[in-house]
Amino acid sequence: DFAAWQLAWMEGEAVSNQLAYWKDKLGGELPVLQLPTDRPRPAAYTYRGARERLPLAPALVQAIRALGERNEVTLFITLLAAYQTLLYRYTGQTDVIVGSPTAGRNRVEIEELAGVFVNNLVLRSDLSGNPSFRALLGRVREVAFSAFAHQDVPFERLLEELSPERDPSRAPFFQVFFNILSFADTRLSPPDLALVPVDLDIGTSLFDITLYAIEDKDRLS
Repeated sequence: DFAAWQLAWMEGEAVSNQLAYWKDKLGGELPVLQLPTDRPRPAAYTYRGARERLPLAPALVQAIRALGERNEVTLFITLLAAYQTLLYRYTGQTDVIVGSPTAGRNRVEIEELAGVFVNNLVLRSDLSGNPSFRALLGRVREVAFSAFAHQDVPFERLLEELSPERDPSRAPFFQVFFNILSFADTRLSPPDLALVPVDLDIGTSLFDITLYAIEDKDRLS
């Protein structure tokens, strides 16, 4: 039923308004993130990759949270701004695009419905003018809020409508990805079983860099 409703919605005025927003944000020539690497980029994307995990010290986690509270932004915004700052330091580019998923459950009717409604958003931030980090937090918050307000257009539809120049060695729109995962309240506790999480590295990467911020109670990695 939801899929049928969504297909009908995709032909209406609401999606046209959202598409107009994305065409304004992503129209024209898009920046390509030129990350410095120790090997030449292959002609076609291979998806070979690896994983590194870095647990943050408790004092650093507290400082990060305090920084966000002082500036009235979420942990997501704080870490996204830090990530984009790092990418700027690596590349010297001030027009930085990062992909990020949204849960897609922004309607009461589907809050408890089983299924995957995830959609990828394109977060394009302006780091020009050598802003302070506090100023950058404000810019990133505005970018994220605007993207969330126009999150209903499927990523595949954006590809169709905007037809970005395709390069087989790079993903379209963005080359890096960011996601924050919270496991603080999702632990299963069956009475007769002891569950231990297993960290798997399957040796692949969909993007040049994917940063997962994993939140587990007071810990962050």
